[in-house]
Amino acid sequence: MEEIDIALITKRSIRGIFALASRTFFLQVISFAGNFLLTIFLSPASFGVFFVVSAAIAFLSYFSDIGLAAALIQKKEAITEKDLRTTFTIQQILVVTIVVIAVFSAKYVGSFYHLNSNGVILFQALAIAFFFSSLKTIPSILLERDLRFEKLVLPQIVETFFFNITAVVLAIKGFGISSFTYAVLARGLSGLIVIYLISPWKIRFGFYKECASRLLSFGIPFQLNSFLALVKDDLFLAYLGKALPIVQVGYIGFAQKWAFAPLRLIMDNVIRITFPSFSRLQDNKEVLRKAIEKSIYAACFLIFPSIVGLVMLSPYFINLIPKYSKWEPALLCLAFFSINTALSSISTPLTNALNAIGKIKTTLYLMIFWTIATWVLTPLAIFIFGFNGVAIASAVISLSVVAVVYLVKRHIKFDLLRTISFPILGSIIMGLVIYFLSPILIKSIISLIFMILIGAVIYFFTILFFAKKQFIDDLKLIKENIKK
Repeated sequence: MEEIDIALITKRSIRGIFALASRTFFLQVISFAGNFLLTIFLSPASFGVFFVVSAAIAFLSYFSDIGLAAALIQKKEAITEKDLRTTFTIQQILVVTIVVIAVFSAKYVGSFYHLNSNGVILFQALAIAFFFSSLKTIPSILLERDLRFEKLVLPQIVETFFFNITAVVLAIKGFGISSFTYAVLARGLSGLIVIYLISPWKIRFGFYKECASRLLSFGIPFQLNSFLALVKDDLFLAYLGKALPIVQVGYIGFAQKWAFAPLRLIMDNVIRITFPSFSRLQDNKEVLRKAIEKSIYAACFLIFPSIVGLVMLSPYFINLIPKYSKWEPALLCLAFFSINTALSSISTPLTNALNAIGKIKTTLYLMIFWTIATWVLTPLAIFIFGFNGVAIASAVISLSVVAVVYLVKRHIKFDLLRTISFPILGSIIMGLVIYFLSPILIKSIISLIFMILIGAVIYFFTILFFAKKQFIDDLKLIKENIKK
């Protein structure tokens, strides 16, 4: 393994979490504001088209990497120029092939989903944006290997800004689905420029058999795992576009987007940091145990109250916002997707830890189970409950977190109950206060915001009352490691 001490890993990881969380909060504010405006000016059908077409492109994108990027990040030894050239060359051969296929098959995709010409052009634009994204892989790997997480978020901020500004302005001007077309191109090109400015790498081609063989031994199982996640999620969403009315797909997309928002805001940052950090700690199981517990605690500390508040307050939000009542049929979906989010805040760091210590086959078996369960249970749930069955099945399948905990404990002995007990307690107390006070207090947008603040204060002081020492110790650890 490269020479990098535990203190430096801890410092850079904590700085990374702090930097990513603070900057990503700004990023998510832009996304939420953009999504809010788009849901006003665009119809559920337009959202449904973008949702389905994005899922179709995501399906193709999983054939573009075969796990080589993850293999470079997980690799114990220092990466070489040969590793980088081999990875880039293989990836670009795959990407260019996929993009050509996507562009020339766009009309057939449009015919399958009954898309108009604007929908077909959107599909082609997403394929081109996917090519831009592939060119960012090597610069991103170099930053992650060096644990320079604070730089990784900069392209995301630029991409999110360009996407939302472009989409919202064009939606207001009446461009409809075409708003997304121009927005995805602006996002892809802007992010590509920024990543090469902050992490320059001279593009070079080359293929070295010994490097490819070594990297693919981890990369192929990893990518198969990702491919199954694709089949489980994005391909199934593509199937929904054919099996359900496009308006109902729009409801599902709306509910999933908001329910998974805390996961995207918080867990994406945790994953971005923990995989390379856990990989660097894989030979020190005691330190790794502490790192796993801290990452789960940090995720649950923020996600649990966010989900409880979202579910409790979403009916008031929809009733108070003009032109938002059209999303009321999505509320039940929102509640069940939120269960998935809460349990994923536990299972995701754990599967990440299994990957980091090289137990990629274990996570592969888990993903096989989740994929089969999704394709078997969800159609059955749709038959019984209608489009709400998608979210209900998602919640039921997420209960398999119990199996994930058991599998990780076979390799790393950690205390889950102690780790999540206080976030659960604080969220329950906060939820009860919101439940009883909301009908009395919430009469306007201002009072809704005030209720959110009350919930946050109740949660914070509950944690402080029951776990003051742990809370203060964590603050001290953060303060010590973000100092220059």
